[in-house]
Amino acid sequence: MKNFIVKTLANAGALAVAVWLLKDITLTGDSTWHKVLTLILVALVFGVVNWLVKPVLKVLSFPLFILTLGLITLVVNALMLLLTSWLADKLSLDFHVHGFWTAVLGGLIISIVSWALAVVLPDDE
Repeated sequence: MKNFIVKTLANAGALAVAVWLLKDITLTGDSTWHKVLTLILVALVFGVVNWLVKPVLKVLSFPLFILTLGLITLVVNALMLLLTSWLADKLSLDFHVHGFWTAVLGGLIISIVSWALAVVLPDDE
């Protein structure tokens, strides 16, 4: 359970960095607490998307992974971020990613920040 909470908070932090760095990833809200709650909920959605959809997409696109020497990972991460944005819209969360190339750059930022936070934060497995 602690590992799940740590990973969710790391995802929320990574999403916050992406929102901060990229003007086309938007997070709106009335107050800071509303934005924090929205980030945590979007991080939960992002975690579920990465847990359910990403492995299936990786298996289906395995030949492209070989052909592109793994660079298709950037596209897969962008698609996961776009799917998260779409689901957040359906769940009435104030988070939106505007455009595919923004999603590619946002996915790259989120991957780097999540990795860095996973190194720093405790992990009880």
